[in-house]
Amino acid sequence: MNREYLETSLFPLPPQDDGLQHSWKVRNAVEGVQIFGGIGSGKTSGSGRTLALKYLKAGFGGLVLTVKPDEVDLWREYCQLTGRSDDLVVIEPGGQERFNFLEYESAISTSAVTQNVHQLLKTVINAGKDKAGGSNNDPFWEDALDLVLLHLIELCLLAHERVTISDLNDIAQHLPQKQVGQVTSQLDKLNKAKPLNDYDRALDAIMAKAEKEEQYQRAVKMVKEFFESKYSVLADRTRSIIDFTFLSFMSRLMREPVFSLFCTGNSTITPDDCRKGKIILLNLPVKQYDKVGRDCQIMFKYIWQRAMERTLANNEHSRVVFLWADEAQNFIHEHDADFQATARSSQVATVYLTQNLPNYYANMGGAKYRYKTQSFLGTLATKFFHANADTETNEYASKLIGKTDRVKKSQGFTDSMGDDSENTTISVERDELVRPEQFTRLENGGAANNKMVEAYIHFQGNVLGGQVSHTLLTFNQDFLP
Repeated sequence: MNREYLETSLFPLPPQDDGLQHSWKVRNAVEGVQIFGGIGSGKTSGSGRTLALKYLKAGFGGLVLTVKPDEVDLWREYCQLTGRSDDLVVIEPGGQERFNFLEYESAISTSAVTQNVHQLLKTVINAGKDKAGGSNNDPFWEDALDLVLLHLIELCLLAHERVTISDLNDIAQHLPQKQVGQVTSQLDKLNKAKPLNDYDRALDAIMAKAEKEEQYQRAVKMVKEFFESKYSVLADRTRSIIDFTFLSFMSRLMREPVFSLFCTGNSTITPDDCRKGKIILLNLPVKQYDKVGRDCQIMFKYIWQRAMERTLANNEHSRVVFLWADEAQNFIHEHDADFQATARSSQVATVYLTQNLPNYYANMGGAKYRYKTQSFLGTLATKFFHANADTETNEYASKLIGKTDRVKKSQGFTDSMGDDSENTTISVERDELVRPEQFTRLENGGAANNKMVEAYIHFQGNVLGGQVSHTLLTFNQDFLP
């Protein structure tokens, strides 16, 4: 990436005391953006609209995640206004686009298919558990699910030389059960006419390979021993929890429209196309498709994040891309903070919009939800604060912007034996540069405010020169690029 391009201005900032014209640049964009604003604050139509149009006008490719059904129309408008309509690719039920995620993951590195697929499925499953809270606090359940996932994927890959959702689901439905007594065991051995299930067929296939090729023997032994000597003897309650967690997730992927969009056929679009300028929008809004829409978008987002790290490493001339999520709390997963820590070097301009801090708290899950949120927000260098009625978010904004020394004078009078005197006391006190209650009074657009939306913006680094790290901005809801 050309360093000079990173200094390209995206929009000007208000004049400061130094008399110089400062601006918010591509460099700031790839350091990440967080936009806070209450309901009706104008965060989407104010700073959100401005950034989206600026990114598109600058030629960024990108990924757009959706919560509300009308977001696809909004982005169609944005792309039309910036001459990018031909670059917009919408993945949606009934559409022409599809992305076979396991086919894509398997093609990245044939020697690491098991690890790639395992990490992907685990991340999406854990994101759902984090939102609900609870079992994610006990490492036993995570470790147990890890082992089942790893051995299932390995068995599927060894038996079929591929990994598909259908094969994983079919094998998982027939994993060995705990046998009750020797009689049952003998009957099973004698009943040769009993039809083989998907697990049996997969096991037979890998056993046959192990007999012919020594390289398979160790892997086959590990898979067989795990399922037949360890997993099959787990207590009923323990096993049922693990099975339910995995099979309930798989069942969502096996149903339409998800199966046709992400689990079968040849891909018509991949995350790599974003580096060529495509804007991929996942039109599976959470408000309409609920958990399955959320799972699919988190899955695509995680694959996309890893792809963006790879593609830049392989091509230093790749263009900047953006990751866009309104109501971003719906799409947070456990690796977001790690990704954002290196997003600048990957040239990814992340933009997350949400109403307040408690939205993130509720979706992070676990006992350390506040630390998780703080760690995550610390990786987003620019923050916009629109009108907000949430006191915790407003206090966070005020503390982030900081304090200044204010000189306070107080006068007093004394009367001693008829002799009046005046005393002046001067003291220096620390006070907030922007008090929390000021965020409740920001203009929120609409006819009453001439469609003008206010927001305080806080920067990381010396963007404005001197000691200033924030300023008040005004956005026009009718802004055109």
